[in-house]
Amino acid sequence: MKTLIINIKQLVQVEKAPRTWVAGDDMSRLESISNAWLYTENGKIAAFGKMEDLDRAALHLDDGTVEEIDATGRLVLPSFCDSHTHLVYAGSREIEYIDKIRGLSYEEIARRGGGILNSAERIRRASEEELYDAAYDRVMEIASYGTGAVEIKSGYGLDTESELKMLRVIRRLKEETPLLIKSTFLGAHAVPAEYKGRQTEYVDLIINEMIPMVSAEDLADYIDVFCDQGFFTVEDTDRILNAGMKYGMRAKIHANELACSGGIQVGVKYNALSVDHLEHVGDDEIACLLDSETMPTVLPGAAFFLNMPYSPVRKMIQAGLPVALASDYNPGSSPSGNMKFVMSLGCINYKMLPEEVINATTINTAYAMGVEEEAGSIAVGKLANFYITKPIPGIEYLPYAYTANLIETVFLKGEQYSSLKS
Repeated sequence: MKTLIINIKQLVQVEKAPRTWVAGDDMSRLESISNAWLYTENGKIAAFGKMEDLDRAALHLDDGTVEEIDATGRLVLPSFCDSHTHLVYAGSREIEYIDKIRGLSYEEIARRGGGILNSAERIRRASEEELYDAAYDRVMEIASYGTGAVEIKSGYGLDTESELKMLRVIRRLKEETPLLIKSTFLGAHAVPAEYKGRQTEYVDLIINEMIPMVSAEDLADYIDVFCDQGFFTVEDTDRILNAGMKYGMRAKIHANELACSGGIQVGVKYNALSVDHLEHVGDDEIACLLDSETMPTVLPGAAFFLNMPYSPVRKMIQAGLPVALASDYNPGSSPSGNMKFVMSLGCINYKMLPEEVINATTINTAYAMGVEEEAGSIAVGKLANFYITKPIPGIEYLPYAYTANLIETVFLKGEQYSSLKS
């Protein structure tokens, strides 16, 4: 399929030479073209430029096979890349939401059998088909919000059979939805109730049984551990990541959400693709990240929903670090996959500029999920994953109008999904 979009008010996040990520002061810079055109062919971006330079003959656009779209007054941006979600789950947890309103902490709810353990019990009872149907709807929901690439974690099974069931659902989503999807094995999300007081035995189960079986079915791109206060220790994490590495699974870490846990340091030790949450970050953690290839990833929706401290994003950027923002879409602490709202939270609560939140939700999150060569910017050869806005003044309006649905048309792998229009 060939598509030519003309009269684009602003074509945002364009790259002639694709970058790995954007860091420090560069996060406030965003390359754009005003009065632009964009041409896609065979599911990929083929060319783009200013309208005054459009040469239809050179692009062979006069043979009648090209769909043309007039985007007058509209912006075109690369699809969001959401590098941290838990969107395969069985049932919501709104009762715990009421517990939070009444003052119970995340850790208190977990100790009472809520939180992750609540979701684990439901996952074990649900069939694979039930999980797939619910997750499919969530995937298509986030696509309608402008997300074109998403990382999905297991971690609500907490036994071998249930973890494999979740990962098989993710594999099917990869095959049967238009999004670019990466899967992460998160058996070390919590210690299941039946292993209470025997945490080391559960870590042994993850290492000796789960990881080999996940690898045997080629079900996971990455491996993750919740390395934090009240969950898995640095020593547990070290053992699990070492085992995962032997099976070719690169690390991604839940770190420093509840305390300065050492999760960032162990993540960097194993060359983690990203360390995520990061509500508690000091000078030592920043110094550690500066010498690494690990993407600091902040999850504004979780901090907002749980009323937690905000990660020191400005300090990290001023130190020269890159920062990514992801949704943490899950039933307990961030029940939303709306990345436009994540951008708004980045501006409002973390004092990020509009340019910074766009970089943090596209090119940097693409790196954080290992798809920077395919997604995250408007560049020749990358997937034609992008969205066309409704008529709006400029990029600043996207995070400013924080509840408005400003997306008019979604393209995924070059295909227009008109059914996603509001």
